[in-house]
Order: sequence, then structure tokens, then C-alpha cells
Amino acid sequence: MNALKNLSLILLLSLAFAGCHDKSSKLDDFNQSLYAPEYASGFDIKGADGKESVLITVTNPWQGADSVTTWLFIARNGEEIPEGFAGQALEGDAKRIVAMSSTHIAMLDAIGEVGRVAGVSGIDYISNPDIQARRDSIGDVGYEGNINYELLLSLDPDLVLLYGVNGASAMESKLEELDIPFMYVGDYLEESPLGKAEWMVALSEVAGKRGDGEKTFAAIPVRYNALKKKVADSALDAPSVMLNVPYGDSWFMPSTQSYAARLIADAGGHYVYQKNTGNASVPIDMEEAYLLASDADMWLNVGMANSLDELKASCPKFTDTRCFKNGNVYNNNARTNAGGGNDYYESAVVNPDIVLRDLVKIFHPELVQEECVYYKRLK
Repeated sequence: MNALKNLSLILLLSLAFAGCHDKSSKLDDFNQSLYAPEYASGFDIKGADGKESVLITVTNPWQGADSVTTWLFIARNGEEIPEGFAGQALEGDAKRIVAMSSTHIAMLDAIGEVGRVAGVSGIDYISNPDIQARRDSIGDVGYEGNINYELLLSLDPDLVLLYGVNGASAMESKLEELDIPFMYVGDYLEESPLGKAEWMVALSEVAGKRGDGEKTFAAIPVRYNALKKKVADSALDAPSVMLNVPYGDSWFMPSTQSYAARLIADAGGHYVYQKNTGNASVPIDMEEAYLLASDADMWLNVGMANSLDELKASCPKFTDTRCFKNGNVYNNNARTNAGGGNDYYESAVVNPDIVLRDLVKIFHPELVQEECVYYKRLK
């Protein structure tokens, strides 16, 4: 009997030891794809055999980044962070998040997790109704270059969601000093409308809700591609489309591969500026812009203008163009809040199918019944 007891004790101790030992891991073990984006190019999610922890890899997270890689390791089930890991590490799911971009809020809202947002940047410009309803309990940490780190620290965040513009965020070093994990979110760099929205899956992983994120996102390409096919099958004439307004003495025209140009093409329009096939907008002079606008049937995304008179004040020379005279000028500021924030730059990121539907309504109104959500015709 004693021998049997001793054997049982040895087995229990062996299992306990094995369980403790199993909490450790090597970074190289995290080579199993848990989510490989179909449309986005800036992230992937990997796991390891027998582990609940995950590794989110974010590549080239700002404009001009070349072979830049950042990592967020999410340690779950008491598992250890791999020895020598040089990236950011999060212990368990992020319950309190500081979101430095309104698009991060839209993604969390899309998966039903906006309640995790404890801090934001520029709360007056945020359109999300949940954030506005909780504004007295949500910290506005300010903008990069003037961050209130004392407030940020008091929010006790598990994670800060960052973005870079032309380089790494200036917040990096201070967050590391404060021992606050962060993750870059590069949705704005994606040229594919569906690729931008797909970043919600990365944020759902941070919240421990990847299944919900995958399910929510999976329905979006179905709706988007069905409408795209309907437009293509209709074989209607494509209206020519001018974009933007001047910035200083230059007029910046997106690439034919850009988010805006892809939406125009998918909605059955023809983007007027076909010279730029690169990966960034290029400036053209006012004379060339005038010639392009003169040939355009439609003019979209005209800055902050809410009326033709306001557009006339900023672009007086362009009032004799055909699109202006015919009143075919549309702006993407139909959902502007009291603080001046434009929801197009917030929730539209996770609703590319609705943006596409708006453009189809503008270009080919006979194909959709719904009224525009993000766009309005200037009068």
C-alpha cells in the first residue's frame, strides 16, 4: 500500500513539474499561423503548439518604414514571456486600453469591446456614442508632442494603441520608461478598403476576442464584393471623378492603387489622375488640377466645405468647371459632430461596404436604394 502511495505521489509531482515546466517557451515556437490576413498587409498572429499565448507581428507601421518589425506578445494562462524577447509584452488580455486614434475606437466598437477604452486622444473629435456617453470617466491624454503622462499613468492602462506617421511614435520611449505596453496599429497605411477594416481582427486578439473579430470581419467582404460585382455586371458608363482640394500651392493626387482610387473603381467610377501608380500621393500644380477638374463629371472629398459657396471661397477658379456647374460635388463630411470631428475618418474604416454603397449611390443611383451615410451633395 505504501509503495502504491509513493508511486501516486511521484506521478503527481511529475505532472506538476511538467505543468510548471510547460509554462516556459521559446520565441521560435511561435510559428503556427492563427490568423493570416487576406486583405491587410501589416500584421499577422501566430501561436505555439500547446500554448494559449500569442504573438502579434506588425510590419512597417509608419510611412516610409522599410523592413521595420514590431511585436506584441500576449502571455496567457500563466505562461511565461519567451526569454530574450525584445518586443512589447502584455500579461493577459487588455482590459483597459488607451486608443490614440479614433479608428482604434471604431474597431473595438465593431467587435463589441469599446467598453475597454479607458483613454483617448482628442475626445471632442470622437464621434462614437459610447465614448461620448462616458466622457467624464475617460481620460483625454492629449496629442503626441503634448501628452499628459501623469493622466495616462493614472488610467492604469494595460495597453496603449499607437500609430506612426513618418517615423516611430514619440511616445515610445516614455511608455517604455513607465513600463506600459504598446502596439502599433497600421490601418491607415493599408490601401485596400477591406485591408483597413481587417485590422479589427488584430485588436480583437488584444481583447481576447479573436473569434468575434474574425466573425465580424468575415461578413464585410461578402457585402462589399457582392455590391462590387453588381456594379461590374451592370456595365454602366463610368463617370470621371476628381478628388480633393488644394493644400497651399499644390494639389495632392492619390495613387491609382490608393484607398480612394480603389473605392472609386469598385463603385464604377473612373479616377481622373492615372499618372500616379506609386504608393503615395503626389503634388500637381493648380493648372493641371484645373484641367483635370474641367474634364471630371464628379468632384469628391472637398476638404471641410459644407456648401458650394464655401467651396467657391476656397477654390474660386474652379467654379466654371462642369462638375461644379452641374452641382456634382460631394463631400465625405455628412457625419460631423459638434466638436468638428468627422466620422468618415472614424467608423468608415470598419464600414468599407457602406462607403462603397455611398459611392455607388452617387455614380449609379439606380443600383442602390439606401441614402448616403458618409457623403452628402453640396448645395
